Amino acid sequence: MRFEDLPTPCYVVDEELLENNLKILAGVMERTGASIILAQKAFSMYTTYPLIGKYLSGTASSGLYEARLGHEEMGKENHVFAPAYRDDQIDEIISICDHIIFNSFSQVEKYGAKVLAAGKKIGLRINPECSTQVGHDIYNPCAVGSRFGVTIDNFRPDQLEGISGLHFHTLCQQNSDDLATTLDAIEEKFGPYLSKMEWINFGGGHHITREDYDIPLLEACIKRMQTKYGLKVYLEPGEAVALNAGYLVTTVLDTMKNGMDIAILDTSASCHMPDVLEMPYRPPLFGSGEPDEKAYTYRLGGPTCLSGDNIGDYSFDEPLKPGDRLVFGDMAIYSMVKNTTFNGMPLPALVLKEKSGDCKVQHEFGYEDFKMRLA
Repeated sequence: MRFEDLPTPCYVVDEELLENNLKILAGVMERTGASIILAQKAFSMYTTYPLIGKYLSGTASSGLYEARLGHEEMGKENHVFAPAYRDDQIDEIISICDHIIFNSFSQVEKYGAKVLAAGKKIGLRINPECSTQVGHDIYNPCAVGSRFGVTIDNFRPDQLEGISGLHFHTLCQQNSDDLATTLDAIEEKFGPYLSKMEWINFGGGHHITREDYDIPLLEACIKRMQTKYGLKVYLEPGEAVALNAGYLVTTVLDTMKNGMDIAILDTSASCHMPDVLEMPYRPPLFGSGEPDEKAYTYRLGGPTCLSGDNIGDYSFDEPLKPGDRLVFGDMAIYSMVKNTTFNGMPLPALVLKEKSGDCKVQHEFGYEDFKMRLA
């Protein structure tokens, strides 16, 4: 199928761009000996898992269903972390995961013996209380009152038996200088316990495949933990795997005026690109400019009943008209994994653009996909 013939709305993942990211990540692994695993919470298009599995060491999960997906579709190392586990799920989680990371000593006490009996590894998430983010507490695991990780005041050095690794996750779309700052805080607070561990997991939020990312500093951070403490190092980026490797294709349904020009699209910020409202975030749009940069400025909105379902203000060389196609960039990550059917909005089709240039629809969604979630 040609790109211009794709049904809209649809997410398109570009196989060549995805592989370019994977090659960068594989280079870090080759030079340092660290293991990089896919954080599925950001990108779970399992059609691409055979490709990802050629380059990365496995998957990271946030619960049972993601763990099953990684186990079934990639079948390599499988790590899982959750703030708390359920009694009715823990046995299956242990059966399909290699590293089970707990959020508290009480969870280790409750389930640790089962993990060890199965020959799996126990990890403990720590909270270094080192915030390197500004203005986005919704994505700040070190914010005051965070439920993520054991702080040093709640750490129990006499209860480390059976725990083979420590995990932290403090970054969100950040460079390696923030990782270095975080490692300083970890060494200051948890340094005496690092040499008692076998491995450490740096979590996610590392924008490794971004053009301005400082990869040499990242590799120095990895080697610092390896050399000083003899630790195996894991990283679990999600965004970096599919950063700028996907698009959201949409069609203009109508245009109107209310103090400015407005275009109604067949895609929704609320349903299909929720980070636009949560961050907030202004996704790149091919062929457009900033407001008033080009001749015609429009506010782009979705067809839902939510008054704030606006994607943003963009300018164009020509007036928009019904039937025009618009292509948003960087839409592989945190899109299909977070979308909803609010208002009965159809979910976008999932498309893979192969290296040959051919586009293949992997899945289309219909009424039954909306109805099956209700009763």
